[in-house]
Amino acid sequence: MAEITLNSLAHSYGEKPDGQKEYAIREMTHVWEQGGAFALLGPSGCGKSTLLNIISGLLEPSEGEVLFDGKRVNELKPEERNIAQVFQFPVVYDTMSVYDNLAFPLRNIGVPEYKVRSKVHEVAEILELTEQLKRKAKGLSADQKQKVSMGRGLVRDDVSAILFDEPLTVIDPQLKWKLRRKLKQIHEQFNITMVYVTHDQLEASTFADKIAVMYNGQIVQFGTPRELFENPAHTFVGYFIGSPGMNFFEADLIQQTDGTTAIRFGEYDITASQTMLSQLSDMQVNKVTLGIRPEFVHVWDGKSDDAFLVEVDYVEDLGTYKILSFLFNGKMMKARLSEDQKIPSGQVYVSFPEQWTKVYVNDYLVEPKQETQDAN
Repeated sequence: MAEITLNSLAHSYGEKPDGQKEYAIREMTHVWEQGGAFALLGPSGCGKSTLLNIISGLLEPSEGEVLFDGKRVNELKPEERNIAQVFQFPVVYDTMSVYDNLAFPLRNIGVPEYKVRSKVHEVAEILELTEQLKRKAKGLSADQKQKVSMGRGLVRDDVSAILFDEPLTVIDPQLKWKLRRKLKQIHEQFNITMVYVTHDQLEASTFADKIAVMYNGQIVQFGTPRELFENPAHTFVGYFIGSPGMNFFEADLIQQTDGTTAIRFGEYDITASQTMLSQLSDMQVNKVTLGIRPEFVHVWDGKSDDAFLVEVDYVEDLGTYKILSFLFNGKMMKARLSEDQKIPSGQVYVSFPEQWTKVYVNDYLVEPKQETQDAN
């Protein structure tokens, strides 16, 4: 296993890229720590597979370096990097038995047969393939073939990392949860550096300890599933993570006659700490984007002095919870209601707790500075 470092990495499929828009991967520096279980999450076309292929050596980056444990590997071929890659569609030899498919990577590097036998049976047991070892691969189901494809990466003890490129896409939905759990167990048992590419936030959250969210060729946030949910560092993370995604609305930064600053949305002032208001004033911006997750919008049963009166649009009943859609100063927003919460109609009071109301400038989160304590 290895620590994988991307140092000032960038890639363009054009020979002479003109501007950032022509880069599939925009310049980034990022570290995948040794032995970690990571997910690379983002929509189609954001650069996930390109980045994975650069790490594995299938693609050479236009700029920057790929380092394995501090050693530059840009010029090394995939087979010289000791990387195992599991693709979206299973890579197996149909005419071979399951046993021979699993044994192939070991035999290819001259491992003694008694060690091959031991390792194949160990991996087959983990992947629940023991009963299939004598079968030809062409007779397997899609999920069994993908297990074999995964097993081919696991049999080698010298593998630096295993890269998964949307490996469960072709798997029956009812079997996906079993394979996700199995991958997690494998990681815990072998402690191998694993990077799992997916566009599915559930897959990413259930597999990875940390998730790198990609957008427009960049990693815009790297953190735990909880960090991505509670403190999105970029508006795209707020939009992409969660169902439904974060509510966003643009507000003006107003300098009042008494010299103080206020965040105003239409005729409403949005509560923010004095520290945050001072930060925004120092940044000399006129507009900000505010974001709050539906889970954190407070819906009141009656009138409240600290809440806004909004128009109810509709309520969607999803069984264990409900989603309230409402109009706030002409902006459609959503709030999550618990199963037993009163269903409002007509108008309702809502509030946005300051703790969960995030402020963004140019799509990036403005982190509130820590207030310093008086030394005396």
